[in-house]
Amino acid sequence: MTGQDWLEKDFYATLGVSKDADAAAIKKAYRKLARTWHPDQNPGDAKAEQKFKEIGEAYAVLSDAEQRKQYDALRAMAGGGPRFASGPGGTAGAAGFEDLFGGMFGAGGAGGGPRVRYSTGGSMPGGGGFEDILGGLFGGGAAGGRAGFQAPTKGGDITTSASLPFRSAVEGATVTLTLDGSRSMTVRIPAGVQDGQKIRLRGKGQPSPTGGEPGDLVVTVQVEPHPVFGIRGKNLTITVPITFPEAVHGATIAVPTLDGGQVKLKVPAGTQSGTRLRAKGRGVKSKKGTGDLIVTVEVAVPRKLSKAAADALKQFAEASDGTDPRAGLVAAARA
Repeated sequence: MTGQDWLEKDFYATLGVSKDADAAAIKKAYRKLARTWHPDQNPGDAKAEQKFKEIGEAYAVLSDAEQRKQYDALRAMAGGGPRFASGPGGTAGAAGFEDLFGGMFGAGGAGGGPRVRYSTGGSMPGGGGFEDILGGLFGGGAAGGRAGFQAPTKGGDITTSASLPFRSAVEGATVTLTLDGSRSMTVRIPAGVQDGQKIRLRGKGQPSPTGGEPGDLVVTVQVEPHPVFGIRGKNLTITVPITFPEAVHGATIAVPTLDGGQVKLKVPAGTQSGTRLRAKGRGVKSKKGTGDLIVTVEVAVPRKLSKAAADALKQFAEASDGTDPRAGLVAAARA
């Protein structure tokens, strides 16, 4: 925002408040207008977006006591908002530099009276240059004594969280969030979001206090656990028990899928507990592709055996070659 903006824009009118409105009234007016004209409430409306920006600019100045004081002083000196003219004559209906500041130093205006000359590098009566006057009005000068304004800064981020059922996290969902205790926003959560993942929505945060771009909305997603399935990237995971004979001889087993169906997988003979099998294309479906269903098999050990089963197991042990599955484990642990 430039000094010319301060001269031309009536920030009080923008917010719909009187010039003697207190800070509370200004804040209340701003919040009401910001909710009305926020881009989220007016998607694709360029006029609403511009209006929202103008409201933010006005509030940035009027909510800062020092900037408001400087703004009021400049507007009063300029008679409510004339334009600075760079030439001797100015523009039609507008005052030039001399007309605006001439009265401060006893100079005459039109009619042939003496006029004051303003130097951009010299000094003025009382020791101050032209930049010193503008510097006092607009918050101080930059290096070299030149008047400057604060560069627009980005608005603050808003952080919030959203809890999703497991299925909604896998398939994607639209959730409505309540922000600032009053403003609501509809947010699309993409398919395959992970527990604890942060989603950043650009430009959906706080408006800038200096007329810059708005901040972001950062949503931390909490995924509720599922009793059977898990999620890892684009893949779904599941643990499926198999019997000892199935592990030894091999088998074809039915594995449930998240969509309520089943997929058949072949368990090779001699499969060990913890072996992972893969069902292609049964994972998360997203714009980045479709993942798989990763099936971890675990050999189920029976807690109780009938006498016949116990006798058969004893015969199996006697018939085995006596290979020790833990052979070399102790030596390896000492390495």
